[in-house]
Amino acid sequence: MRTLCLFVLLARAAVAQDVYWVERDGVVYGAREDERGPIGGGAGYVGIVTAGDYTATTAEERIAALAQAQRGQVVFIPGETEIDLTTLIYIDKLVLQVPEGVTLAGNRGHEGSPGALLVSDTLDTPVMIRALGPDVRVTGLRIKGPNPKRYLDHHRRAYGPGGPGSSYYYKFPVQRGIVTDQPRLEVDNCEISGFGFAGVDLIGGDGHHIHHCYIHHCQHQGLGYGVCHNQASSLIEYNLFDWNRHSIAGTGRPGCAYVARHNVELGTSLSHCFDMHGGRDRNDGTDIAGTRIEIYNNTFRAPQTPVVIRGVPEDICDVYHNWFVMHTDPGAAVRGSERTQVRDNAYGPDGTVIP
Repeated sequence: MRTLCLFVLLARAAVAQDVYWVERDGVVYGAREDERGPIGGGAGYVGIVTAGDYTATTAEERIAALAQAQRGQVVFIPGETEIDLTTLIYIDKLVLQVPEGVTLAGNRGHEGSPGALLVSDTLDTPVMIRALGPDVRVTGLRIKGPNPKRYLDHHRRAYGPGGPGSSYYYKFPVQRGIVTDQPRLEVDNCEISGFGFAGVDLIGGDGHHIHHCYIHHCQHQGLGYGVCHNQASSLIEYNLFDWNRHSIAGTGRPGCAYVARHNVELGTSLSHCFDMHGGRDRNDGTDIAGTRIEIYNNTFRAPQTPVVIRGVPEDICDVYHNWFVMHTDPGAAVRGSERTQVRDNAYGPDGTVIP
């Protein structure tokens, strides 16, 4: 254990904090920003929204604007606005409902703006924002939930030897940030944190796109997902992740799929970083772990196992061109079984390529 801790410290010291990729023989390993701006969004992101068809500075104004907005319109919240939803969520069971084709926007990164803040401090925050139809966009906002903690003792009491299990565990509330069961949700240039269940919960639908966000402190033990898939598919790219239990997770049901590329795990994770459940997790008598998973050009700085596929994908899980900074052994970086293919990745702080 002492040797492992020393390696972790040396590896972190050896890699500059803003170096996310290495190039070997013309091939890029790890996450490299694209023409849209920096990984994680913010200053320099080219898709920033600075005005809208409706402007809201209070919760009441925003609720009214969302009720009126039509497909193609933008509900804009100015950059220095802070909207505390705690009492409305706790008393009135408020969920901010975004209609089909509507954009809910702030201006994170514009002229130094941190982006408008939407916050709830009540642990009873089942859902903060729900996309009611396809083609909803949530962009440029800080979305802050009430639960950045791990609650390890609560999980132990529920599931430890002789514990009562789920009936006890779920007496404590869990929280979700953005939720949809409709297709083509886009979440970009947002900072999302503090949701015990998931920052973004993709219950259903395909074509989802989560990109250029900073998603952190979603780490309630037993749940704690940055982006969660039930029976949905998505493209997840150019995000910064930190202090999550699993930054990307899936139930593994047929149709559950994702492409994860050019994302960075900054260094702290409660468990393995990218996940797909298998049939044994669902107790459905199968060994299915999703349909198709592609994991490439990501950078993992957390010492925890970067990728765990807990069954057999219906198609394939393809893992390549990633940089596993804290791991030198391919078998320790990715755990999977049949149809999980690990090839041509870089390992260790020096980025040694192993075919």
